[in-house]
Amino acid sequence: MTKLALSSADLPVFFEERHAALAARLTPEALAPLAGARDAADVARRMGEPLGLYAHLIPEALGGAPAGAGRAADRAAIDVRSLVLVREALGQVSPLADAIFAVQGLGSYPVVLAGSDAQRREILPGVLSGRRIGAFALTEPEAGSDVASLRTEARREGDGWVLDGEKVLISNVPLAHHLVVFARTSAAAPQRGGDAGGRGAGRAAITAFLVDSGAPGVSAEPLPMSVPHPIGRLRFEGCRVPDSARLGEVGGGFKLAMQTLDAFRISVGAAANGMAARALREAIAHVTRRRQFGAPLSDQQMVRAYLAEMATELDAARLLVARAAHKRDTAGEAGGAAARVSTEAAMAKMFATEAAQRIIDRAVQLHGGMGVIEGTEVERLYREIRPLRIYEGTTEIQKLIIAKGVLERAAAELPADEPPPGRAP
Repeated sequence: MTKLALSSADLPVFFEERHAALAARLTPEALAPLAGARDAADVARRMGEPLGLYAHLIPEALGGAPAGAGRAADRAAIDVRSLVLVREALGQVSPLADAIFAVQGLGSYPVVLAGSDAQRREILPGVLSGRRIGAFALTEPEAGSDVASLRTEARREGDGWVLDGEKVLISNVPLAHHLVVFARTSAAAPQRGGDAGGRGAGRAAITAFLVDSGAPGVSAEPLPMSVPHPIGRLRFEGCRVPDSARLGEVGGGFKLAMQTLDAFRISVGAAANGMAARALREAIAHVTRRRQFGAPLSDQQMVRAYLAEMATELDAARLLVARAAHKRDTAGEAGGAAARVSTEAAMAKMFATEAAQRIIDRAVQLHGGMGVIEGTEVERLYREIRPLRIYEGTTEIQKLIIAKGVLERAAAELPADEPPPGRAP
């Protein structure tokens, strides 16, 4: 691989000079130590030092990478377009590294948003260097998309809290030094059967805590996956933490979780684009090299039709991701706070991950029997892409978010005397 396909090269209208400089550093040679690596702990460490990739997860004001003119003092401003480029590159070189990088962001951004000065001083320098790895402990056996139904409890006891409950499918668990744990801190019963946003009393009962992975009462169990990925189950049994471990206000956990996911959801689409770009490159190399019926496969009309569909879907996905990242970065510059672009982020995440699944599937088909031999690049990508359609909000949840945004915008444009879309007068 001589060059990585990054959006800053083909879509410069969405990017700035600092992004071109970042792209110039994201070369196959620089990222070669990550390619094909299976040791998750070593991969996680290398992305901190010497590669310095974790700097793009932390705002400039807290020691991270520059986030653009006028945003240097914003303690919550991360540059989403930089995240897009890093994850596009990692998606092409090492989906394992990409997964660790993404969850390092999820496990540190709540500290950026709601952490005390002491918590930031304790956590963020280690995150930047790669000496400290974080995890985002939200999902439970009975609470995935329906966050408001989570059952892990944190009850007040003296001057601290006691956590009891179970989390599952938590990435980085085997590596993590600290956990951002979301727990119920109210007697209110979990809310079930509500909308996708967890509306109601359930979300007001959730609080976030910063918990050491080795704290008494915390146990972890790795879960095997179809691809190399550090993921596992967490159990909290009488886990006692001081009130200083709380992240933000009591009852502010749901909002904190949504703000964190909103910041990183766009970059999931970027990772999918990176994987799809690698699959397309592998497919092109194969069909131009492989001969059937006396000619290269690339001479066949059906093969060319597949390539046309793959390339077009990839470009469309990259446009949606770049638009969403650009809007989030630039909309926040004037007011000093990052704007929420939930609809655009959901569109980018949904379309890019679904398109990547189709592109990689076609790459497998074009490889024929070799496409399903374990260890080939397209076979690995076929397994690697599947989780992206689920984590940080399933495709179905993204559709609900998009529809909600579309209806709200339509309602805002109606004259005052007209009923909202979908409702009778």
